[in-house]
Formats: sequence, C-alpha cells, structure tokens
Amino acid sequence: MMGQQVARVVESKNPAWPVGTVVLAYAGWASHSISDGQQLEKLLKEWPDTLPLSLALGTVGMPGLTAYFGLLDVCGAKSGDTVLVNAAAGAVGAVVGQIAKIKGCKVVGAAGSDEKVDYLKKIGFDFAFNYKTVKSLEETLKKAAPDGYDCYFDNVGGEFSNTVIRQMKKFGRVAICGAISMYNSTGQLPPGPSPESMIYQEIRMEGFLFHRWKGEAQQKALKELLTWVLEGKIQYREFVIEGFENMPATFMRMLKGENVGKAIVKV
Repeated sequence: MMGQQVARVVESKNPAWPVGTVVLAYAGWASHSISDGQQLEKLLKEWPDTLPLSLALGTVGMPGLTAYFGLLDVCGAKSGDTVLVNAAAGAVGAVVGQIAKIKGCKVVGAAGSDEKVDYLKKIGFDFAFNYKTVKSLEETLKKAAPDGYDCYFDNVGGEFSNTVIRQMKKFGRVAICGAISMYNSTGQLPPGPSPESMIYQEIRMEGFLFHRWKGEAQQKALKELLTWVLEGKIQYREFVIEGFENMPATFMRMLKGENVGKAIVKV
C-alpha cells in the first residue's frame, strides 16, 4: 500500500544519509525499507525540537503543501475573498481555512460532525456547519455567504459541489483536490456541475496535485507553513494511533471521516 512516512536511518553505506538521519520516504506501509537515497528527503533544517516529526506528514508536509498551492496558486485567493472548503476538519481542509484567514479572507467550512464544526470555529473559521444535519445545503450556503463564493476548495465532489457551483461569484475559482464522496461508488456517477453556471458566471475549475510545485517553490512553502505553525497562526490536530498492525483500520476510519486532523500511525 502506498504511503509516506517519517523514518530514521538505522544502517547506512551512503555518507549522504548517515545513521540517525530523519527522512521523509515514500516507502509505503512498511516497518523497514531499503533505499539508494534517491527518493529520500530531509526535513527542513529549521525544524525545531518542540514540534513533533509527524507534522512533516501533515501541516508541514504533503497536506499542508496541497492546501497552500491549491488555495494560493490554483484558487488565487486574496484579501477580501470569500472561501469555501469542504472536509474542512481534515488534514488539508483545516490548513486551507487557516491560510485563507491569514490572507484576509472570509472562510466557510463544511464538516461531517458537530465535534468537527466546533473545532473549525475554534481555529478561526467565520462560519462552519455540519453538512449531514442541515435541512438544506443550498440555504445553508446562502446564509453563510449571501453574496456568493470567490474560491471553492473541493475535497468532496459529487452533489455537494454541484450545489456550490450555482453559488459561485462571477469569475469564481474552483480547486479540485479530492472527490471522497465518490471513491467507493459502485453505481453511476452523479451528473457534473451546471454548464450554465460555469459559462455565465465564467467560473474556472482546475484539478491539481501538489507534485507540480518542486524545488525552491516547495521549500519556500514549507518554510512559510513552519513559520505560521510556530507563530500560532496555524493550529494543528493529529489523530494518532499506535501499532503497525492498526494501519488498515486507521485508514478505513479516515475514509469514514472518524478522525479530526491528520491521521497518523506511530510504529
């Protein structure tokens, strides 16, 4: 099973990676692995002892980078914009909302439990709601932002997104990060967004993966994320489970939305 891990070098014949080096590795679900060093990454040299290394898998790692580039580059969020993010209490969504607040945006978040909604309000979302319990998603979105949305960071897809598209402002931007509502679908997929809304509102919709941004751009983003965490401008929460044998169950709990923040398995 594919996956990223924070690991420590326990034996080495490569002087670039001495024993004890902490690395980021795409080694999948494995307790030990062998590498020639080509696919390994070192943590930021600025990483303080006060932060857990697991943040390199979350807020100051792939999810954080996804939030950063999706919101700032793909959506082009700027001060005064109204931003909507779903799966907002997850590893990506929570960072999206907090970066948007840093940039001076109004932020609306949708999550799947009252506990998650409380968390979103705690970390600064202007409006948060439980999409599972509202009587009307359409009316709730209108109440949260009567003038519509400039940016929509989509982690869910499906009918949720079709409803949002109809409430986008002129020249609205949509960053498609995920489609968790359809990952386990076995039937026919729901219809896509309204062509009329897309055309007449001149909405731009773009899918993306964080791998697009490499080298200096990625390092700059990681340093900025780390700074925001250390300054308290971005708060984080981790859902930590211990034991290698618990990886499948933890993965399934994540897909069911049972975790708040980044799901981490500590081995």
